Amino acid sequence: MPSFDDIVNELQEKIFDEAAQAYGQAGFERWRNKPYLGRPAKAEYMGASTGTCGDTIRIFLHIENDLVCDAGFGTDGCGSSQISGSMAAELAMNKTCEEVAAITGETVLEALGGPDCMPEEDRHCTRLAANALHEALGDYYFKTLGARER
Repeated sequence: MPSFDDIVNELQEKIFDEAAQAYGQAGFERWRNKPYLGRPAKAEYMGASTGTCGDTIRIFLHIENDLVCDAGFGTDGCGSSQISGSMAAELAMNKTCEEVAAITGETVLEALGGPDCMPEEDRHCTRLAANALHEALGDYYFKTLGARER
């Protein structure tokens, strides 16, 4: 009879195999390691987007002189939300606000490896990530332009 540890290890390997098949190797590694997870210490701006699936992606930005100096993400969602939020944060790094505004769900999807990098029913997560990024930019503009007008 297999031990509990053997059963757990076998189950974990199965989950990893399925995730690698669904996301490709690059997406799988992003899902396992979750780069940019969390709110950077200096992040003053946040945007969130919730999909009809119920997943919410939050993007956190630290911006100096109209340049994204640090970014992070958080989500309560699935693996596709996790890798999409992570990639959106990465794409924003060291970009001007104008460049960040041009990032779309398609940009995120292509950066992850194209349409084959995640199941079709999860591709909306890339749009959620881009929307959260744009909401964070809106927070930046609201706070900085609003402060100038006061």
